[in-house]
This record gives sequence, C-alpha cells and structure tokens, in this order.
Amino acid sequence: MVDVTKWPIFSLMGPQELSVIKKACVFGTSANEAIYITNDDEVYVLGLNCSNCLGTGDSQSTIVPKKLDFLSGRKVVSLSYGSGPHILLATEDGELFAWGHNGYSQLGNGTTNQGVAPVLVSVNLLNKKVTEVACGSHHSMALTDSGEVTAWFILETQNVLSCDIQPKKIVFSPCLCKVYGWGYNGNGQLGLGNNGNQLTPCRLAALQGLCVQQIVSGYAHSLALTDEGLLYAWGANTYGQLGTGHKSNQLSPVQIMTEKERIVEIAACHATHTSAAKTQSGQVYMWGQCRGQSVVLPHLTHFTCTDDVFGCFATPSVMWRLLSMEHDDFLTVAQSLKKEFDNPETADLKFCVDGKYIYVHKAVLKIRCEHFRSMFQSHWNEDMKEVIEINQFSYPVYRSFLEFLYTDDVELPPEDAIGLLDLATSYCENRLKRLCQHIIKRGITVENAFSLLSAAVRYDAEDLEEFCFKFCVNHLTEVTQTAAFWQIDGNLLKEFICRASRCGAFKN
Repeated sequence: MVDVTKWPIFSLMGPQELSVIKKACVFGTSANEAIYITNDDEVYVLGLNCSNCLGTGDSQSTIVPKKLDFLSGRKVVSLSYGSGPHILLATEDGELFAWGHNGYSQLGNGTTNQGVAPVLVSVNLLNKKVTEVACGSHHSMALTDSGEVTAWFILETQNVLSCDIQPKKIVFSPCLCKVYGWGYNGNGQLGLGNNGNQLTPCRLAALQGLCVQQIVSGYAHSLALTDEGLLYAWGANTYGQLGTGHKSNQLSPVQIMTEKERIVEIAACHATHTSAAKTQSGQVYMWGQCRGQSVVLPHLTHFTCTDDVFGCFATPSVMWRLLSMEHDDFLTVAQSLKKEFDNPETADLKFCVDGKYIYVHKAVLKIRCEHFRSMFQSHWNEDMKEVIEINQFSYPVYRSFLEFLYTDDVELPPEDAIGLLDLATSYCENRLKRLCQHIIKRGITVENAFSLLSAAVRYDAEDLEEFCFKFCVNHLTEVTQTAAFWQIDGNLLKEFICRASRCGAFKN
C-alpha cells in the first residue's frame, strides 16, 4: 500500500480526510500543490495555486482542501500536469477538461487566455472519447479510445519557433512500434544521435526493430521499455539519471540494467532528474538525483512501487502519475477469505493434486464458481467426499485456480499460466482467462512466442492471440528460427504465414 503522507503536502490533512482519498496527484515547483479524488468521486485541491492551476476560479492559495463542484461526481480516469503549470483531466465518460497556464494555448481552447477553472475541451474532439492525457511543460496530448493521438503544443528552443493552438489528430500505427521525438534537444533527450532541435516528429533510428511498450521523460532525459522487458535511456545525465554508471550525456539510446531480470514498468517525471523501474518479481530500483545525491547506477530499494521513489527521494517530491490509493486499516471480507485459503483448521474439504493437499471451504467454492456449484449437489459423488483427487491439472495450476477463487488474483510464471488458461477455459472462468492472458503477455519472449500463439488459438483467447501474433510479426526473423516455430501444427503455420503476409510482413 502507498502511504500518501510520504508527500509532505498531505501532512496538512487529518486521518479522516486521508482515509477517503481514492486517487491523488502532487505537483508544483516545490511539490506544494495537489489534486485528489475521494471514494465518492468528489475532486479536491489544495496548495499554492500558481497560474490558477487549482481551478478554484480565483488566484488564492489554500492549505485547506477546496472542492471543485464543477467536477463533482465525474469519475476521473487520467490526469496530468505541465510545469507551466497547466492541468488536463479525463473522465470515465471520455470528457476532457483543462485549466491553468495557457500562454501557448496548451489548454486547447483556441485562445491564450488563462483558465481559472476546469473547462471542457471540445474543439476537434466532438464525438471522441478521451482515455488518457499527458502534459509537457507547455504542450498537451490526449489519447482517444479509437487509438488516435491528438496534440496541441508549442515547439520551442530559445525563441518561439512554431505554435499550434487547435487540437490536431496524429495517427500512429501500433503494429509498427516506431518511436518519434520532436522539440528541444539540447541534451540529446530526443535520442536522435545529435543535439539539434526538431520542429516536426523525427523517428529514432537507434530503436528501429524494437517494439517499445512504454516511454517516460524526465526534465531532460528519456527512458523506453520494450515488449521484451529491455530498458533504454538517453539524454541529460548530470545526476546519473540514465543509470549508465557515469554522468556523461547520451545522444542516442543505450541499454541499461542488462544484468537484471525483466523490467515491467519505468517511471520518470519532467519536474525531476529521477528515474525508477520495477521488475517482474516486484523489485523497485531508483537512480539519478535522489534527495540531493547522484546515484549513477540503479539502486535496489525496499519499496514495492515506483511511486514511493518519487514521494521519498525525488526533488521536488511530486508524483509521476495519478496515484491510486488502497486502505487496509481493517480486514475486509475479501481479506478475510484470502487469510483462510488453504487453512486446515477451518476447511471442510481438501483436494489432492500430485500427492499434495489443498484445503478449502465447500461453501466458498459453491459461491464463487459455477463448476463447483454444480459439482456439490446431493446426486454427485463428490458431494459426499472429504478428499477429491485431481489428475488432469498440475498442483501449481490447480492451487492457483483455487487461490484465485479466494483472492481474485493469480501469481504464476508464464509457463504455468498456459495450463491455468486451459483450466479457465474448461471451467468457463472468463475473468481468470483474462488474468492468464495478462501474465502470458508480460512473459512473452522470442523463444516461447509461437508456442503461446498456438495456445491462444487452442483456448480461443482472441485478445492474447492478437497480441502474440503481433509479437511474432514484430520479431519475425528471430521467431522463425526457434524450435517452437518448426514444431507447430501445419494448419496453424499456414494460417500465420497468410495472415502475416496480409500485414505486409514479407515486403522489402
């Protein structure tokens, strides 16, 4: 659980006020401004109110939280802040609101008038549903549910070079996995191999052939994470924020953390010189400017999430994303069930798998799973048994399935998740199928990609099939040289080749 009081501005609030916070974002040049959303979807602000970025309709600062009545009841799904500062906020209904500094039309309303309160952005966004927003220092971007990227920004060096005040659609093809950069490049933060500014999007040739899954930017450095869990860094390195072991700037992407396990999340923020990453096993590393110290190599922390790095070590201690809170000051029903899983003291039934016992509660299984609801009826033999033998699934797979019924969560390596996907399909557990697909996606490699594609087809997992197919096409040369590719069923192989051909995979 993330403790929001790690950010000093929340120390002004009492325990009762803190207990209702669902999402929060801390920003400002001294981390002295904050927006938070409560459990009943009310939006509150507090802090300095620089450039009216609190959206209260006046220029007054406040140490007492103020409610933004205009946003009352709207479910916030994405929020971002620029260092201007300005704020973008997207709701569950796809509405986009903006307020704050607007000297370069970063609010997207066609003017340069400062926004003193949240205003709905509608220019060129009619009938578009915004799902995610991002702010630079004086520019803004929004992603719609159709996959379109809309941007309104100023590209600047020392002087104003180009200004676009109306939102424009920029269409990117996710299958191509190309990375582009534009704007100021004095420290090589665009990764183009030079430090010349770019007025228009320019492709990063150094990342060609890599499928980038996530990109984040610090004050003057950038990080990129590929779908294989590889991490690249470039740009300014005065504080060691690239994690290369030295403080020399890098004009082109260089791979870091090569000896570590697979990276699943990276973090940086344009207000700081700090970087962080999380591995597949949950380890969190940090480097760069950490409370005044220059950490030039990724340092393993005791944190469980990258957000804590910015709360405890970044300067200023802002948040790098809209943070969701969890509260565990009492045991919920879900927590109580999780505690009793595989507990022989309270169980009334046990499964024997591979010679090992798993202790469960018959009532819980009947409530949580239609398969067991049908099984435990008086005319079924299983209803009278105290021990049920399971032969068609392995112990790790079946134990994970039963634990899922108690916790709504799955912890399995990708190799075992295939077996659990088989079980979920057999038992018609659709949510479990989706969780298995998520685990498999995070664990996909060149060596196992075609085997996972085959499994996705076999278990009718359409989303996973599409993901594995794109991965195989993006890494076509390497995948076709693996044993899994040549051991696959002939019909699936023909279908893959035809489908890849239609996508242009074999064009020069």
